[in-house]
Amino acid sequence: MAEHRVCPWWVGYILASPIRKLTHDPAGILAPFVRAGMTVLEPGPGMGFFTLELARLVGPTGRVIAVDVQPKMIEALRRRARRAKLFDRIDARVAPATSMELKDFGAKIDFVLAFAVVHEMPSAELFFAEAAQAMKPGARLLLAEPAGHLGGEEFDRELNLAAKHGLSVADRPSIRRSLVAVLKR
Repeated sequence: MAEHRVCPWWVGYILASPIRKLTHDPAGILAPFVRAGMTVLEPGPGMGFFTLELARLVGPTGRVIAVDVQPKMIEALRRRARRAKLFDRIDARVAPATSMELKDFGAKIDFVLAFAVVHEMPSAELFFAEAAQAMKPGARLLLAEPAGHLGGEEFDRELNLAAKHGLSVADRPSIRRSLVAVLKR
C-alpha cells in the first residue's frame, strides 16, 4: 500500500482552477447522481472544485457536508462558497485524519463524492466504514481515483474494502484519467 500523503494545501489553488474543467467538468460528472434536496458528503473537498457544483445541484433545500483535514483548504472553500452565494448550503468541517466525525449523519447521506481522495487517507477501510454508516440504504458513492497515482490492483483493494462494509459496485462509468466505480449501499 502506498505511503499516506496528503496533497499540500497550496496545490488546492491549482485543483480549483477553472482550467481543470477541461478534464473534469463538475456539472457533467455530478448531474447523474445529485438532485435538489439531497444531503451529500464530500471528503477531501480541497478548495471546493466539486463542492460548489454540488451545492448548486442540491439547491436551497439540500446540504453538502465537506470534510477536510487541512484548515487552509476549508478556509478557502468557505471564502469561495460565500462569493458564489452558496455558503448556506455547505457545512465545511475540519476533521482529524483518523475520522470524518460523522456520527450526527447516521443513515442520512444520499450521495458521497470521493474524488481523488481515498488513496490519501491513512485508512481506506475506516473511510468506507464511516461512509457506509452515514449513507442511507440505496445511497450511492462515486469513487474516482487518479489513474496516475493508483494502479488497478490498488483500486481493486479499495473496492474490496468497500464491499467489506456493504458497498457494492453498481456501475463503472468513465471519467477521464481516473479509475472509477459507483458503489451502492
